[in-house]
Amino acid sequence: MTDQSSGHPVERRTVLGGLGSLAAAGLLAGCAGDDGGDGDTPEAGGDSGDDAGATTGDDGSGAGYDKGPVDDYLSDVSNYDGAVVDEQGASSVTIAVGTEGNGGNYAYSPAAVVVDAGTTVQFEWTGQGQQHNVVDEDGAFRSDTYVDSGVHFEYSFDSSGTFRYFCGPHKSFGMKGVVVVV
Repeated sequence: MTDQSSGHPVERRTVLGGLGSLAAAGLLAGCAGDDGGDGDTPEAGGDSGDDAGATTGDDGSGAGYDKGPVDDYLSDVSNYDGAVVDEQGASSVTIAVGTEGNGGNYAYSPAAVVVDAGTTVQFEWTGQGQQHNVVDEDGAFRSDTYVDSGVHFEYSFDSSGTFRYFCGPHKSFGMKGVVVVV
């Protein structure tokens, strides 16, 4: 292919890159429109079902929290795809400990969840991936280390905030999670 204005050859990747940029711009323009919503409900995420909210932050999208710290903390977590599971309205939520991710059974599922203040989160061990625990980055909670399936650790999230937690033995693998309390 030849550039009509200069007569020089144009590389295929230059043309494809330009087309990709145009397509991305079109997609972004489509996202900028008014969806008719009231701005108080989370936007739907990648999963199907009631718990599929990919919630965005205090950036005008109406979710009521800043998603940036969630994305930053979970940037190296293989089972986090940017979706924050919306469990607002639930009085109790379960997070599995030792699920597939990060090169083995070194993940929490879901990796990120948003709940209302007063919600009790129950961490439930799967019995997979060696011994695990749940440790809050700021010291709000810490479980013992377990390996057996069916073990439970509960914590009631009574105040709003972003709670970042990890598995002590496997944090370096990316075994981390976030509970956002609104």
